[in-house]
Amino acid sequence: MSDGHGSTPGAPGTPPGWASNQPPPYGNTPGSPWTAPGPAPGAPEGPPQGFPQSPPPGPGQPHGQAPHQQPYPYPQGPYGAGGPPPAMRPGVIPLRPLGLGDILDGAIKLMRSNPKSVLGLSAIVAALAAVPLAIGQASMLDSSLSSIMDNPDAVPSQQNILVEQSGTLLSYAVEIIAVTLLTGVLTRILGRAIFGGKMTAGEAWTLTRSRVPTLFGVVVVTLVALLVPLALVVGLFLALGAAGAGTAVVAVAGVVAVPAFVVYVFFVSTRLALAPAAAVLERRGVADSLRRSWRLVSGGFWRTLGILVLTQFIAFLIGQVLAFPFVLGASFLALLGGGSTGAQILSAILIAVGVTLGSMIAYPLRAAVNGLLYADRRMRSEAFDLVLQTAAIEQQRQGWVHASADDLWDPAVTPSGPARHGSPGQGAPWSHS
Repeated sequence: MSDGHGSTPGAPGTPPGWASNQPPPYGNTPGSPWTAPGPAPGAPEGPPQGFPQSPPPGPGQPHGQAPHQQPYPYPQGPYGAGGPPPAMRPGVIPLRPLGLGDILDGAIKLMRSNPKSVLGLSAIVAALAAVPLAIGQASMLDSSLSSIMDNPDAVPSQQNILVEQSGTLLSYAVEIIAVTLLTGVLTRILGRAIFGGKMTAGEAWTLTRSRVPTLFGVVVVTLVALLVPLALVVGLFLALGAAGAGTAVVAVAGVVAVPAFVVYVFFVSTRLALAPAAAVLERRGVADSLRRSWRLVSGGFWRTLGILVLTQFIAFLIGQVLAFPFVLGASFLALLGGGSTGAQILSAILIAVGVTLGSMIAYPLRAAVNGLLYADRRMRSEAFDLVLQTAAIEQQRQGWVHASADDLWDPAVTPSGPARHGSPGQGAPWSHS
């Protein structure tokens, strides 16, 4: 008689009351995606292949169990023991918030990856700024050494001092103009180099040319913001002198006013340091670029200030080390030349070469660090690294860096993501002026 399952009672190997066509037992049945935990029937005991074997048991320990050790130790943490996976690096920097080493390394890689454009433009700008300085210093050096040889007690004449100071002031004026243009052009080259692309000097100038008035406007506003308080400090000392104030009063005023002015200079220059990059890459106006820099630096002021000061110090050391042998040679020429015109010309050439060599490294270093700080602040406050990573993946798929990558820096094209630190308003798209 059937039990309802179509089985025959008393079948061999089947308990009474059980059907003979029972389903297979739980286990690693071949070909079945649904398997029970544990090893398959007939599989060797022990940890899976690739995992370390348990050490032999110690005294008093059961076989196969080690003290205070899991049998199959898995990596700890969300990314495992090795930490998070490395970020994409299609160009000169990894596409993630940058550390100090990343910024300095990226600045050096920018010069090495495109030396013809970066160092070539920097050499032209450095030579333009070095010529008037070299002429003034060579004239002052020759006159001073000649006077000392004739009369050791003599002091430089006011005419010689005026020549040197005029050359220095003219050099600073040329440097401000030239470095402003250079910063804009190098920032544009840097924007492409982050994705691994290159840009010729002519292409960079074509893309930057329309931003030159804005760059000069940013420089003028920044200089005015720094020089007006300086004029007030100088006016204060002149007023105290005219009023016949005592030495103690002037000293107290100096102790208060001079440090306050220095603090003010560091604060304002740091807050406005990213304005040139915003003017070039985001195509903003003067006022909007300054506001953009001010707000980007918010939340990272001390870090930005420290990196800028360190960069200035490194650039100064590079300039001094490279220029020193040439200045020393110019001094010997002026000493041996005896005030001749030829000695003055050779001294000026040597000084110009030394200053140019130092500046052609210092200028792009400073410009690249400012541009990378701008990129870092956007990645930290706006999650802009996600935008860069998405674009880099698409460029890798296509196999080349398209010129449209320059538009990624414009918030009107790629609105920013949420702020990393929850700063209100920092993750919102910015409007153009």
